[in-house]
Amino acid sequence: MFCSLYTQYQWSIQKIKNCSGNSSEELQKAKFTKQSAKEEKPTSITEDEIKAKIDDYNSKVTENGMKLSSDGTYTGFIKVYLKLRRPVTVFSVDGNSDNRTSFYLPSDAVKQLHISSTTMVREVIQGLLKKFMVQDNPRKFALYRLTRRDNLFQKLPLSECPLYLRLLAGPDLENLSFVLKENETGEVEWHAFSVPELQNFLIILEKEEKERMRQVEQRYAAYREKLLRALGQGSRHD
Repeated sequence: MFCSLYTQYQWSIQKIKNCSGNSSEELQKAKFTKQSAKEEKPTSITEDEIKAKIDDYNSKVTENGMKLSSDGTYTGFIKVYLKLRRPVTVFSVDGNSDNRTSFYLPSDAVKQLHISSTTMVREVIQGLLKKFMVQDNPRKFALYRLTRRDNLFQKLPLSECPLYLRLLAGPDLENLSFVLKENETGEVEWHAFSVPELQNFLIILEKEEKERMRQVEQRYAAYREKLLRALGQGSRHD
């Protein structure tokens, strides 16, 4: 099992090296999977039903309620939890756009956004990245809906309107939570990363590789010491 994991790990490193060796122009020309613009949307509800649902929603919260406008649109707040496994890229503290660094966001990061009923998932993702000053391509990320009772994640289409889903589900986070995660497509799309990002990943992977090798060497050194000790005790008995 360890060998298969290590082989996959080495394959990922080689994949990054191959991509980082490409020119920036080639990376820009890489093809990405595009979602259809005609994505299925929930069945719309009438203005009277929207007003009734907003009144019901506001009766269940003490703050950050929804507000209905005269044109039939409405505004409100959603909370988005960030569950990112890979590091993100930001500009350095000196503000120099040429100096970028990668780091891991806290696993418990959460952001509250004030949006309208017309705000789509793609805009939510862009807004979150802007608030955290993340420079990565928005296509690397996806917004998921989480049903906590069942612990089920469902990827939301880019044209979906999160506040509409929040209104239908009500304010209870057990019924619906929003989570920002990596855009899982079965395989990491390395071509979506810039050359500096790939180089940063290489540095991180090489550090992890050295640490893994150190742990393995330490483990086998301990086994060797035990074997030599056992052999020494056996020879004394002879």
